[in-house]
Amino acid sequence: MHILLPPSEKKATDGDGPPLDLAALSFPELNPVRRRVLSALTKTCRRADAPDVLGLPPGQVDDALARNKALRGAPTLPVARLYTGVLYDNLDLTDLDAGAASAAEAQIIVFSGLWGALRLTDRIPPYRLAMAVSLPPTGRLGALWRPAMGKALRPDGDLIVDMRSGPYASAWKPPQPAVAVRVFRERLVGGAPKRTVVSHMAKATRGQIAHDLLKAGAAPRTPDELLKAVADLGHTVELNGPNLDVVLHD
Repeated sequence: MHILLPPSEKKATDGDGPPLDLAALSFPELNPVRRRVLSALTKTCRRADAPDVLGLPPGQVDDALARNKALRGAPTLPVARLYTGVLYDNLDLTDLDAGAASAAEAQIIVFSGLWGALRLTDRIPPYRLAMAVSLPPTGRLGALWRPAMGKALRPDGDLIVDMRSGPYASAWKPPQPAVAVRVFRERLVGGAPKRTVVSHMAKATRGQIAHDLLKAGAAPRTPDELLKAVADLGHTVELNGPNLDVVLHD
């Protein structure tokens, strides 16, 4: 099983390792595109319109641009410590025993607008670049990464559990068997159940399910086995075509 995750806009800032070493990152086939995106990002951050190009909120502009400009020499930290948003809070890697933590390092792939795809042990500096950005002169990052991802990522028939959001999913379409995890909230409206897509709770739920699967040592090989494993862990789930739908109830 491989678990695909998006990154998080919220990141730790306490890098304490050596500067970036692209040659040490997982999926070395991605390094030519990594160099290209890194160079384009550094140049873009010197432009007057950089906040608009990168879609930076007003209160985060100065910090984000300063970090992006210093990427090549900034202290690094492992991906496992870098991302600190809602999904990663619920993934809670620190709660895993040694066996589950080792499985997480082998099974989790984190997608990134700047780095393409990463393992939890890869060391990178804090940065700010979303996959949805159209970065001059490279264009949309999802489209730029797609050819290289197709060559670098080879799941060898293992089940793919896809928890990525739309822009990150656009960078690589996994081969079968693959299941995309969706999250819905179900309420009674006029006596009939009605489902709506949720966003914040979707991140928390995906992180929790990934945590639960790793902690339980689950090793599903098919969508049906994944359905049973997640249900056995206490979640309400349905298999709908290529999707594993998680249903939250009020």
